[in-house]
Amino acid sequence: MTEPNKPKAPAAMPAGLRLFVIAGVMVVVAGIGAIAALLTTDRPIGAAREGQSSGTPLVGGAFTLVDQDGKTRTQADFAGKLMLIYFGYTFCPDVCPTGLQRLAEGLDALSDADRVQVSPVFVTIDPARDTPAVLKEYVAQFHPDLIGLTGTADQVSVAAKAYRVYYRKSDQTKDQKDYLMDHSSIIFLMGKDGTYKAHFTHESKPEEIAAGVRRALQG
Repeated sequence: MTEPNKPKAPAAMPAGLRLFVIAGVMVVVAGIGAIAALLTTDRPIGAAREGQSSGTPLVGGAFTLVDQDGKTRTQADFAGKLMLIYFGYTFCPDVCPTGLQRLAEGLDALSDADRVQVSPVFVTIDPARDTPAVLKEYVAQFHPDLIGLTGTADQVSVAAKAYRVYYRKSDQTKDQKDYLMDHSSIIFLMGKDGTYKAHFTHESKPEEIAAGVRRALQG
């Protein structure tokens, strides 16, 4: 009887090809590492959902701005409380109102005892149009505790850089008065000592924001 043919052992991978595959894997691993490091660099943050990195994100820092009542405010005024801070502008057609609505609903999902330990803050990235008077009318539409901050172009730039926020006037807008702004849409949750705790976007659910606040309060 003829014995069935035995399967041949697979041919050994040529040394050159084997080195090529190993190099490719190393490139992929390096790329993943670079992406994971974004939150710990000084690049603008543009993540699409709540997140925390394994390192300490370089988010937050000193600023000097003016609130909706014309009072000078610095980061020191918010020490001792958590801060939910969002950068946008009052002429924003949809993203900013949605983000601030989510922020406000997140606050209202907290107990009274938790809510008083949080300062909600809206910082304009369009100080040319967003004066204290404009901000006062605007923030009142979202939450009675919401603080609006503006300042000179340089002061706003310093604050935005501290929070790694990207913004600029849209190239698609030719009108010098009725223009749009391109910008990051992120709600930052900062600790009582001013350190980064978490971040959310205008697409986050209010309960997600409230849960993040509760975790930060628990330490």
